Amino acid sequence: MGKAYDVVIIGSGPGGYVAAIRASQLKLKAALVEQDKLGGICLNWGCIPTKALLRSAEIYSLFQNAKSFGLLTENVSFDFAKIIKRSRSVAEVNSKGVEFLMKKNKIDIVYGRGKLKDTSNIEVTTHNGETVLLNAKHIIIATGGRPRTISGVEIDGEKIIEYRKAMTLEKRPDSMIIIGAGAIGIEFAYFYSQFGTRITIVEMLDSILPLEDKEITSILTKSFQKNKINIYTSTKVDTVKKTKEGVELAISSNGKQEKIKADMALMAIGIQGNNENLGLEDLGVKIENSFIPVNQWYETNIKGIYAIGDIIGPPLLAHVASHEGKICVEKIAGLNTHTLDYNSIPGCTYCQPQIASIGMTEERAREAGFELHIGRFPYSASGKARAINEREGLVKLIFDIKYGELLGAHIIGVEATELIAELGIAKSLESTPVEIINTIHAHPSLSEMIMEAAGDAIGEAIHL
Repeated sequence: MGKAYDVVIIGSGPGGYVAAIRASQLKLKAALVEQDKLGGICLNWGCIPTKALLRSAEIYSLFQNAKSFGLLTENVSFDFAKIIKRSRSVAEVNSKGVEFLMKKNKIDIVYGRGKLKDTSNIEVTTHNGETVLLNAKHIIIATGGRPRTISGVEIDGEKIIEYRKAMTLEKRPDSMIIIGAGAIGIEFAYFYSQFGTRITIVEMLDSILPLEDKEITSILTKSFQKNKINIYTSTKVDTVKKTKEGVELAISSNGKQEKIKADMALMAIGIQGNNENLGLEDLGVKIENSFIPVNQWYETNIKGIYAIGDIIGPPLLAHVASHEGKICVEKIAGLNTHTLDYNSIPGCTYCQPQIASIGMTEERAREAGFELHIGRFPYSASGKARAINEREGLVKLIFDIKYGELLGAHIIGVEATELIAELGIAKSLESTPVEIINTIHAHPSLSEMIMEAAGDAIGEAIHL
């Protein structure tokens, strides 16, 4: 019998470590098993360090356009290695922050590879080869995911890379093909293009960011093309071949095939769950398409074993994993908690212009049979947006005519990822256009565009 806990969590990403903290708050004795660094992919290789990279790109872009602000700059250049180094430093600080939170909340950390022996015991093989046994009343799997690849294509870390390598390249490539136009692919397309890499995006579906509203993605497509990013949509990658110079892809669309070349290819076609070597199959835990199915309280088909975050499948977002972790632990503790509304989750893409959304797209709302009031307000009509020289963008709000309910909100433009929070609150409170209009927004501010878009939906916009 190993050391006893109420909850043992395998994986310390934003799902795992948040679940551990909430368990501690609820007086449950918790342990966290981690085979690498605290914080998981998000803090070390995803959300946080990529935003550090993107900030460097944004600042560099501002310098390129300094004349429009009356500022004179000369010979502005960049040190790519230092940009990468800063990103890694930011990630390290955040990981240490999680370590502090674990100590503060008296959570035990066991570094090593965890494997379930049965429904109550976990065997952890530590980095020095020792074995540690943990006993738990409840086990939470929070092992996250890793990049998928095309069948037959090996990610070699040199000419065919995934996001980790894209974040730590020693030299900026002259050209790059990005396979997949989800948030990861789009953010790296923006980052590298700002520093002069010739980018080609290949997406199998009919638009970049295919889960977003089509009106919004059409604006981003035009913006990217204006910045000389080459985009192929509705295009299949048939083969990926490494050459002496780099890579060569055979792609096809509408029955026509062509070949494209670059220094390297970035694989960004999606994520698969990390379910291997955990002992799950031996215990009969169900796995589908690499992900673990769970009920609304995140319990698997085996009593006492739970799963949260990317390992349970889309939406593959850090803030979703964190909320799932809290709900899971609260249910374990016997609280009368809530279920997660997966129709009210904000999605953010941190390219420039940024994209943020919540709820239904116009296409989905119409397919569901709703009659709609749609309000739009362009950044170009905002006094604040003009003052900061950020006139590219749109706020789009989608309301149900019958009840006035906010069904979806979509923003493209500067600070979109910050503005979306107001609409998340509005949606959770079942706000109508009238309530948004009657909420006084500060002037001048970008948030006024939300009020104006709500007004436009019912014919009451003032500045249109």
